[in-house]
Amino acid sequence: MTVALQSRWVMAVLRHRSKLTVAAVVAVTMLAFTALHRLTQEVGFADVRLAFHALPPWRIATAIGLTIASYLALTFYDAIALRVIGRPLPWLTAAYASFSSYTLSHNFGLSLLTGGSARYHIYSRAGLDSPEIARVIAMASISFWMGVFAVTAFTMLTGSARLDMLGYRLPDGLQMLLGGAFVGLVAMLLIAATRWRSLSLLGLRVALPSPRQGLALLLVATIDLSAASAALFVLLPDASLAAWPAFFLGYAAAIIIALVSHVPGGIGVFEAVIIAATPGDRADVAAALIAYRLVYYVLPLFSAAALLGWGEGRRWRPHIRRALSGARSIAGGLAPLLVSTMVFVGGTVLLVSGSLPALPGRMLDLHSILPLPLIEVSHLAASMTGTVLLMLTPGLYRRLDGAFHAARALLLAGALFSLLKGIDYEEALALLAIWLLAGLMRSAFYRRTALATASFTPKWIAALLSVVLLSLWIGFFAFKHVAYSDALWWEFALKGDASRFLRSSVAICGLLICGALWRFLAPAAIPPGDSELTPDMAERPLAMTDRTDAMLAFTGDKRFLLSSDGNAFLMYQVRGSSWIVMGDPVGAIESWGDLFWSMRTKVDAAQGRLLFYQISERSLPTMIELGLQLVKFGESAAVNLSAFSLDGPERRPLRHAVRRAEREGLSFEVVPAAGVPALMDRFVEISDRWLANKGVSEKGFSVGRLNPAYVERFDCAVVRQEGRIIAFANIWATPNRAELSVDLMRHEDDMPYGAMDFLFVELMLWGKARGYANFSLGMAPLAGIEARQLSPAWSKVAAFVMRHGNSFYGFEGLRAYKNKFAPEWSPRYIASQGGLAFLLALGDLKALIGSD
Repeated sequence: MTVALQSRWVMAVLRHRSKLTVAAVVAVTMLAFTALHRLTQEVGFADVRLAFHALPPWRIATAIGLTIASYLALTFYDAIALRVIGRPLPWLTAAYASFSSYTLSHNFGLSLLTGGSARYHIYSRAGLDSPEIARVIAMASISFWMGVFAVTAFTMLTGSARLDMLGYRLPDGLQMLLGGAFVGLVAMLLIAATRWRSLSLLGLRVALPSPRQGLALLLVATIDLSAASAALFVLLPDASLAAWPAFFLGYAAAIIIALVSHVPGGIGVFEAVIIAATPGDRADVAAALIAYRLVYYVLPLFSAAALLGWGEGRRWRPHIRRALSGARSIAGGLAPLLVSTMVFVGGTVLLVSGSLPALPGRMLDLHSILPLPLIEVSHLAASMTGTVLLMLTPGLYRRLDGAFHAARALLLAGALFSLLKGIDYEEALALLAIWLLAGLMRSAFYRRTALATASFTPKWIAALLSVVLLSLWIGFFAFKHVAYSDALWWEFALKGDASRFLRSSVAICGLLICGALWRFLAPAAIPPGDSELTPDMAERPLAMTDRTDAMLAFTGDKRFLLSSDGNAFLMYQVRGSSWIVMGDPVGAIESWGDLFWSMRTKVDAAQGRLLFYQISERSLPTMIELGLQLVKFGESAAVNLSAFSLDGPERRPLRHAVRRAEREGLSFEVVPAAGVPALMDRFVEISDRWLANKGVSEKGFSVGRLNPAYVERFDCAVVRQEGRIIAFANIWATPNRAELSVDLMRHEDDMPYGAMDFLFVELMLWGKARGYANFSLGMAPLAGIEARQLSPAWSKVAAFVMRHGNSFYGFEGLRAYKNKFAPEWSPRYIASQGGLAFLLALGDLKALIGSD
């Protein structure tokens, strides 16, 4: 496979990454439930129910105590990480951030979206900037994995237990080898902490703990994992201290596989591994897993929601208000996360309950009061209510008031249906608790937007489908003894639980299909803008511009917003929820303010993230008025052509390059646009080899690409060697001759040294002779930015952005190269809404520039 073909294949995968993510998660979930089905073939639902109700209260109380110990240990991840990065905060603040974060990510997965957002809302109000919060998250994640490896390695190397799954025992040699490898990983981290102060992780500079802090984090992770695993272990009937090491190996394997699978909450995956790795009666193991989900996952979630709801109330006691200062402002940011997660759990409860048989005694009591048709309808309505609650969660996360009011109404309806379908007062109370806690956070849902605009991201879709698959698997597990036939669909009887399950399953699937069609056919509420730059739109703004990067308007990958007077336009693109504007507006500066405010209004109405990329100082006053955060991105270099020459000692390197090029037989030529089509095949050959040699693919948005329709619009500079073209660049030139520049620059790998210097020098002299005022050498990311320890937060953010900016382009030593031409440097900025939205928009920007 050629490099070019590999590149196209990789870009195709990246382009469909969202769809592939959903498909992969659903496929893994289905495999997990298939494994669960095979592992529980000999287990009946009645056995599991009996084992669950037989759990002694002291075991449940012990599990709750161990859960408290685990979550208490989790708080020290954040507390120590804050000290490592030099930003210690009160323990209560760190504990609040940790508890909120882990309760969300444990239940829903999507750790960056849920847990990361919770940490951001709390720590940003405590004075931390985005890179510092990212470092805390990274430190907590590294500490967790370090603990997993350390405790697992200790258990493996002591020889006190063997990993046994379905009768297959890990060989002694392999277990010792894995244990040694895990010890090596932990030791490497601890040694690195003694030698270096920081480590580069995915482009983010992460501070390393001191040896003492590293050992403290290792101890915290050990306590956390030991308590978390013990909370499940004590729920097993044959729990004994001697059996715990072997159980822990299975538990470690389960959490690792569940996390790697990316299945929301590890639903099905975690349970399948635990059942496979735990000896004993599988009905007892399944009952313990159900209790563990309730104790370790659901109970902390409701506790966090209660704490937040209390914070939203107006009856804070003075000493609590002082202890958790700022909690009310934090609550406004966390409320959508917690409410959407709780509602998702409520919908899951209704779907799972609808897949289980009712308690016979309760059904008899209910039938003595209500007619059978009402019971049947209530069962079907409860399952459909749960499905709609799941579908409302994206709208809740986006603070939509319509989603909030609909969810609260459905929670009440679900509670009523739970009583009417089988006197399930436990789930009715849970739904009412969610309704009450959500009501305390009403003020966080203020966006008056049509519910149809709620965005179902791939991760939300994966979570939704995972829960539906879970409910279907539970139903088929509970009714595995039933002989399925066509008559079941039409059987209406007091003990017709299997029939009710089948009808509810069809209703759920039908509702999902209708919801998908509704979303698919719903019109876009906010038109993104024109996707084509017509001659009428472009003529006047281009005639007034003094910037050559205005020619990016012709790359074919942008949308446009025209000012009301037609004298200016700005170019942008929408990626996910991010609206990314490329550079300053093109055209009369008097029209810029109108364009900036129009864009700000459109983005706010669409509930998107706004980011202006590579704007100049002329845009800054309006950016400040828009309330945006400014980050210096770098500097742009421009050569004054009227003063440019090859004379003087400072120009000696350029003179040398020109003379060497002439000795090598190089010649320079500007080919008019009309003559470019005849050379396009040669340009493509050079470009393909250039891309293959560098191992990169075409970029977009902020640079042009070798598209014939784009390149043939411009004159092109070419360098020949003995008549053969070895390098070329398309020329950007403003109509008023204010600026000259180049965009695409491609060359043969074997071209003589200094050939590109020769091209630039000759093109500058060519432009000077034709009266152009300046020659733009383009951007130099990182130029003029310093991020010292005491620098303001925006400088640290800028340094973080610049590291990713280098990955956009891959140019090293760019500023040093451009300095050879003695240019004048002017700053360029990024403006955005700040915070987590800024980091997410940067991710969309990187994807947009690298998209094919």
